[in-house]
Amino acid sequence: MELRGSSSSVLHCYTPQYTRVWIPDPDEVWRSAELTQDYKEGDKSLQLRLEDDTIREYPIDVQNNQLPFLRNPDILVGENDLTALSHLHEPAVLHNLKVRFLESNHIYTYCGIVLVAINPYEQLPIYGQDVIYAYSGQNMGDMDPHIFAVAEEAYKQMARDEKNQSIIVSGESGAGKTVSAKYAMRYFATVGGSASDTNIEEKVLASSPIMEAIGNAKTTRNDNSSRFGKFIEIGFDKKYHIIGANMRTYLLEKSRVVFQADDERNYHIFYQLCAAASLPEFKELALTCAEDFFYTSHGGNTAIEGVDDAEDFEKTRQALTLLGVRESHQISIFKIIASILHLGSVEIQSERDGDSCSIPPQDEHLSNFCRLLGVEHSQMEHWLCHRKLVTTSETYVKTMSLQQVVNARDALAKHIYAQLFSWIVEHINKALHSSLKQHTFIGVLDIYGFETFEINSFEQFCINYANEKLQQQFNSHVFKLEQEEYMKEQIPWTLIDFYDNQPCIDLIEAKLGILDLLDEECKVPKGTDQNWAQKLYERHSNSQHFQKPRMSNTAFIVVHFADKVEYLSDGFLEKNRDTVYEEQINILKASKFSLVADLFHDDKDSVPATNTAKSRSSSKINIRSSRPPLKVSNKEHKKSVGYQFRTSLNLLMETLNATTPHYVRCIKPNDEKLPFHFDPKRAVQQLRACGVLETIRISAAGYPSRWTYHDFFNRYRVLMKKRELANTDKKSICKSVLESLIKDPDKFQFGRTKIFFRAGQVAYLEKLRADKFREATIMIQKTVRGWLQKVKYRRLKAATLTLQRFYRGHLARRLAEHLRRTRAAIVFQKQYRMQRARLAYRRVCWAAVIIQSFTRAMFVRRNYRQVLKEHKATIIQKYARGWMARRHFQQQRDAAIVIQCAFRRLKAKQELKALKIEARSAEHLKRLNVGMENKVVQLQRKIDDQNKEFKTLTEQLSAVTSTHAMEVEKLKRELAHYQQNQEADASLQLQEEVQSLRTELQKAQSERRVLEDAHSRENGELRKRVADLEHENALLKDEKEHLNNQILRQSKAESSQSSVEENLLMKKELEEERSRYQNLVKEYSRLEQRYENLRDEVTIVKQTPGHRKNPSNQSSLESDSNYPSISTSEIGDTEDALQQVEEIGAEKAAMDMTVFLKLQKRVRELEQERKKLQVQLEKEQQDSKKVQMEQQNNGIDVDQDADLAYNSLKRQELESENKKLKNDLNELRKAVADQAMQDNSTPSSPDSYSLLLNQLKLANEELEVRKEEVLILRTQIMNADQRRLAGKHMEPNINARTSWPNSEKHVDQEDAIEAYHGVCQTNRLLEAQLQAQSLEHEEEVERLKAQVEALKEEMDKQQQTFCQTLLLSPEAQVEFGVQQEITRLTNENLDFKELVEKLEKNERKLKKQLKIYMKKVQDLEAAQALAQSDRRHHELTRQVTVQRKEKDFQGMLEYHKEDEALLIRNLVTDLKPQMLSGTVPCLPAYILYMCIRHADYTNDDLKVHSLLSSTINGIKKVLKKHNDDFEMTSFWLSNTCRFLHCLKQYSGDEGFMTQNTPKQNEHCLKNFDLTEYRQVLSDLSIQIYQQLIKIAEGLLQPMIVSAMLENESIQGLSGVRPTGYRKRTSSMVDGENSYCLEAIIRQMNSFHTVMCDQGLDPEIILQVFKQLFYMINAVTLNNLLLRKDACSWSTGMQLRYNISQLEEWLRGKNLHQSGAVQTMEPLIQAAQLLQLKKKTHEDAEAICSLCTSLSTQQIVKILNLYTPLNEFEERVTVSFIRTIQAQLQERNDPQQLLLDSKHMFPVLFPFNPSSLTMDSIHIPACLNLEFLNEV
Repeated sequence: MELRGSSSSVLHCYTPQYTRVWIPDPDEVWRSAELTQDYKEGDKSLQLRLEDDTIREYPIDVQNNQLPFLRNPDILVGENDLTALSHLHEPAVLHNLKVRFLESNHIYTYCGIVLVAINPYEQLPIYGQDVIYAYSGQNMGDMDPHIFAVAEEAYKQMARDEKNQSIIVSGESGAGKTVSAKYAMRYFATVGGSASDTNIEEKVLASSPIMEAIGNAKTTRNDNSSRFGKFIEIGFDKKYHIIGANMRTYLLEKSRVVFQADDERNYHIFYQLCAAASLPEFKELALTCAEDFFYTSHGGNTAIEGVDDAEDFEKTRQALTLLGVRESHQISIFKIIASILHLGSVEIQSERDGDSCSIPPQDEHLSNFCRLLGVEHSQMEHWLCHRKLVTTSETYVKTMSLQQVVNARDALAKHIYAQLFSWIVEHINKALHSSLKQHTFIGVLDIYGFETFEINSFEQFCINYANEKLQQQFNSHVFKLEQEEYMKEQIPWTLIDFYDNQPCIDLIEAKLGILDLLDEECKVPKGTDQNWAQKLYERHSNSQHFQKPRMSNTAFIVVHFADKVEYLSDGFLEKNRDTVYEEQINILKASKFSLVADLFHDDKDSVPATNTAKSRSSSKINIRSSRPPLKVSNKEHKKSVGYQFRTSLNLLMETLNATTPHYVRCIKPNDEKLPFHFDPKRAVQQLRACGVLETIRISAAGYPSRWTYHDFFNRYRVLMKKRELANTDKKSICKSVLESLIKDPDKFQFGRTKIFFRAGQVAYLEKLRADKFREATIMIQKTVRGWLQKVKYRRLKAATLTLQRFYRGHLARRLAEHLRRTRAAIVFQKQYRMQRARLAYRRVCWAAVIIQSFTRAMFVRRNYRQVLKEHKATIIQKYARGWMARRHFQQQRDAAIVIQCAFRRLKAKQELKALKIEARSAEHLKRLNVGMENKVVQLQRKIDDQNKEFKTLTEQLSAVTSTHAMEVEKLKRELAHYQQNQEADASLQLQEEVQSLRTELQKAQSERRVLEDAHSRENGELRKRVADLEHENALLKDEKEHLNNQILRQSKAESSQSSVEENLLMKKELEEERSRYQNLVKEYSRLEQRYENLRDEVTIVKQTPGHRKNPSNQSSLESDSNYPSISTSEIGDTEDALQQVEEIGAEKAAMDMTVFLKLQKRVRELEQERKKLQVQLEKEQQDSKKVQMEQQNNGIDVDQDADLAYNSLKRQELESENKKLKNDLNELRKAVADQAMQDNSTPSSPDSYSLLLNQLKLANEELEVRKEEVLILRTQIMNADQRRLAGKHMEPNINARTSWPNSEKHVDQEDAIEAYHGVCQTNRLLEAQLQAQSLEHEEEVERLKAQVEALKEEMDKQQQTFCQTLLLSPEAQVEFGVQQEITRLTNENLDFKELVEKLEKNERKLKKQLKIYMKKVQDLEAAQALAQSDRRHHELTRQVTVQRKEKDFQGMLEYHKEDEALLIRNLVTDLKPQMLSGTVPCLPAYILYMCIRHADYTNDDLKVHSLLSSTINGIKKVLKKHNDDFEMTSFWLSNTCRFLHCLKQYSGDEGFMTQNTPKQNEHCLKNFDLTEYRQVLSDLSIQIYQQLIKIAEGLLQPMIVSAMLENESIQGLSGVRPTGYRKRTSSMVDGENSYCLEAIIRQMNSFHTVMCDQGLDPEIILQVFKQLFYMINAVTLNNLLLRKDACSWSTGMQLRYNISQLEEWLRGKNLHQSGAVQTMEPLIQAAQLLQLKKKTHEDAEAICSLCTSLSTQQIVKILNLYTPLNEFEERVTVSFIRTIQAQLQERNDPQQLLLDSKHMFPVLFPFNPSSLTMDSIHIPACLNLEFLNEV
């Protein structure tokens, strides 16, 4: 700590009156006071005045001269870094944290290398993606303290030093450790995302909800307290991308599984599982609510306010799935967790002797436990109540008492949960493991802080032991950093005393220490906690860190670095042994579930969970055990918990010592979890425990305050004399000034770049500076104030005497009135409150009585109903079993009907959903009505078929009845004959036969009645269905009329709106559409770039010998086209298009329109195939109806009828789906036609294009699905037909006499069967011949039907079009007609193109044949053509050389096909912008157009397509090669835009020809419409523009912060800036990496000159600078919002000056119309906010009215960060900020604090025609284009 009162400069601070100091206080820890009298050396006390104006005399220790702590100046209060405070001591640290937390709502503060994080108990918007990007790449001291700054520092040091890093997060339970560690991992996942597509960063983040579910619980201090420690290593590769992770856990609190204190909960996973117990997949777990289980109801309240356990459980399951845990393993995990709950609820009964107990045989919890774990019930029941004692001679089985059984059960539950926890951690590590080689890692340690409770046990001892080790490492690291800083600055290093806790660590872990004695006592057979405590007393009584309590013989005290802690020895031995009976474990090992058996395998019994994790992670840092662990087989030899924890802790310390640590200390501000409430006592206790004050003490012992020479000179220049300022060397000036101001040379040291001060010296210099200013101010003020006060006094004295006289009388009267009113009000209140309380009590009593009466009645009625239901259920069951047997056939039929109804209901719901979507279409309602009428007709037909079926069944039944009657008569005659010949016993047999026949007859009659009832019921249902459909049809008609009326009303209302609003809305929508489209283009270019990179890598891999990896089959289309939606994956089954693309090759793969045409052709083929399938389905339906009639006639079962009905219903649904698909295809064609028409008028239409491609994709997928369904259905129908035919032929009713002719004659049965088979074979031959003859006829009929259907569809389309046209206005009718005509012509054009392609294929084949037969003639012609081309080349060279315009030059350039590559190389690939200096701007664009024009003139479409594709690909290659060259990118942006303008200007469209001259009109294209390529070039221009902005931003961004915020543009402002804090990463030397505003202006001048010289359109230049100024505004404002040192009055002045300079530059370049100034509006208002007054209510209103472009969060953030310039300026009060917030509540501002610096405005390329004619352009010789021939 700071030395108090040991030097003259410090004593000088106590001498003046009103000096402020800190004195101890029992309530607030430290209290502020000020001196009322000057202090003189030797005084025994100080006269102090507290903040409440009370006077106190503070005694002083005269011998040690211990004065109270001095308070820092107000200008230093609220510093970001505690070590930057001048007076470094405990009250200064506490006060600074309190001010930042309560007044500024800043939860993060630096303390040297430590980040102090205070839990706000409130969600703060400071963790978004924008904040991560703002901190990325920044130095740790440049921005406000944040967990992201620490993470960025670790990431930066890992990349810079290539050394492993670690972030150590510690603190009390509820301080926010887990959240801090989670945000650090989120930062690494965002900044160092995975290099591959494994999404390892998502898996790292997904491990958090799993570990929180199984390792976190609610405690009295925290609702989500981590009950274990974990160390997560995030691995990075050489490019510093995340490749994997590994987790180690420490000391899981297993005792929480079986016991929780009041108002606490068990682990979250138990309550989450109980909340999801109602899910179907968890029914077998037999779980109910958490209150029903013993292990989850200890704490009382099982719910947490604001937490949904079911929702959290769903997140846990999703995280498990993401990490690769199979569904079966998840179910097994949940079974094990549920079994633990059932095990805790097992009922254990004690026997009479008290030494034994038992479990009831029908205990359902034990049964569920055994069932869920797959173990034997009897064995588990036995060994839960018994234990086995093994001796050398024999084995005993001994009973256990009730308490022993409970302890054994709890130990088993804890062991099961611990093993499951270890298994889950192991599988998380497997999921996060990577096969790639790890280069470095960053470890995040989330571990428990120092703990002390009223009763401290084994867990607290281990936790505090771990904190002792971490504190030792922390102290040594801080000491090392201080030493390095002094050596770097060449300051003499003196040894600093710091607290060394090695003796305390030796007390715990050394030989015969506490842990060794504990392990030794555990090995003793009858060792007890009391014996162990006595051994501790005997062994360590002389240790300074060990004490024995006076009033206890079972407790001991350990003096830790933070505090004394008293530990109760009860339970230490049991927890250290962690004993589980071997018999119970053996039962679990024998489980029939593999996962349960694996949990308790032998190799896991001896190795804890932490060791399994550390064995993997330790290999990454080359740390391993000296010898392999020995496998143990007996529980006595198992390693104790203390030994395991000590081993894992030592390994952790080795890991941390091998890394560069970064520290985060989390502080809990209060125990009530109140947001932004600060308890000083709790804060100081934690600051002492976590080592923050020790860091302060080490810093204060040396030179804590450090200033660079430049900053010191600017700050304290006022203390220097004029002759000293004449020296130019700032370093020598600072030395001379300090030597004159501070007499003691030990109070400061001069380093190489900094001045080092002892604690308190900066405050002394600040006091001298303030005194200097105060003297000058007083001199000015006293004269002015004296004169003003004299005048004011004379004027007010007379008025005051008069006012006092009247006012005193008024006050007396008002006081009397107030006393009377107060007494009356008290009487009224007393009576009113009494009456209200009486009425409330009566209402409560009355309500309670009524509730009780109703509740009791309800329970009685419920019991009675239950008994009655059980009685009725018994009777119903008795009769139901017989009824079920008789109604088996009826049940089968009802089941089929239910299935049909359910399926129809499902389809009806789907159709209803589709109908609701299309309900606004009147034509749709019309079609729907037509469909309803068809359905009614179908239902009527079905009723007729049912009637016919009923008649057929009736006839069959009558035939069967008559047959039976004849047989009965015949039997009666035979009976009479037999009665005469046989005796009585034979007559009895005949009677029995007669009786059986009668029963059969009755059965047949009953079946007939059943059939009649079913038929009548079906008829009723059908009639009801028809009535419902008719009613629904009427409702739909009414709804149709209502919709039509509503549409008319809406159209009238819309027409009445103003045209100005419509135009604004249309402009806004256009901007949004353009922005979305350009973002898609940007994303496509990124994906295209990634694809090219992957292709290059594949090429390299192919060239590398020994590598066998096959290239991806998804990269068959290596096209550089700008249509991102047409790719291999979306073409589907268009094999022809793919084959054609492969034949053309890589250079011609960019012909996306050809692929698109093929895709449309494939769509039409699929539609034709669908029509054929529909015809086949109709035919199959007719055949099935015929077969159904035959089955009815032959008595086929009702089940087959149900199948046929189901198949017919399925076909009807497929037909309806095919009709919908047909409508979608029609809409698709219309969209194609609209796209072709809109491309001529609209620059970009991304939504329609994407809609078109999505519809194509969906149509292809839908057609494939429907084809598969039709094939499957057809197969089912054919199989059913074959089965029926086989059954019909194999089972004829041979015995029926009625089926044989000449039945009176005797016929042999075998002969009849042979004859029947012969007839069947003959019929098959005849049928085959008949089918062969009718096949051709059927095909012809099908073709004719297809033609008829096509004509019908065309007619329907025409009718639909006509109906739609009638509903439109006359102008819309004309426009709609034109669109329809364009669509028709487009379709015809596509057909013609297909025909042309076919003809071209045939032509190519004929040419190949012709080449074979005429080879010699062809060679002769080629030689002649070559000679002629040589002559042309010679003439062209001569023309270009003289650069003379030919008189007959028509503005066209001719080249040969083989010269195309040379043209692209010379004109695009190898062209440098400097080569064309002094020529016509955009010359390459004009040359390319002249070549295109000649190809158009010769009608060579292949040449046009090839040249355009090669040009686009060449430009892309150039841009990829020069992706950081602004000049090259600007050059090709101007040429691409000019080429696009030429294609528009000379396209022949009248809209683009309005400014053309007659000569220019002659240069228009004649044969080709290049609309599609204009869209491609427009997309390419967008990509080039985005690359240009990216390059410009990359050049400007490093300059912005330095030039706008840090550089001193106005001289003299640096002297009044607030004191800064020392930087963390690199202390920047004066002038290093600093930029001024002139640098930005020079850079923008360079941009402007390059773009203007290269002929870029002025409109595009305006948009470029608008985007750049927005980026300057966003970066500057974001840094201002995250930097406390920048929020001051001087910064506001500096910003306003810099912005004015930028505005002046815009006006000088005539760019003020670009809207760039408007983008700077938020920064302008922020600068004004820094300079406005911030005191009164009027100031708040002025701020609210002025800062309209700033959000509420931004205004409040700036006010919280505002730092006064000196002690004369007051801080912004909290009440003023609350006033601002109250006035801004009505604003609907976004919740985002920072501006999106990556936002890009949508770019617009307006049409800008050229005034040049093609024939006036000359080609310079430097381009080497001699092979071009002017036409």
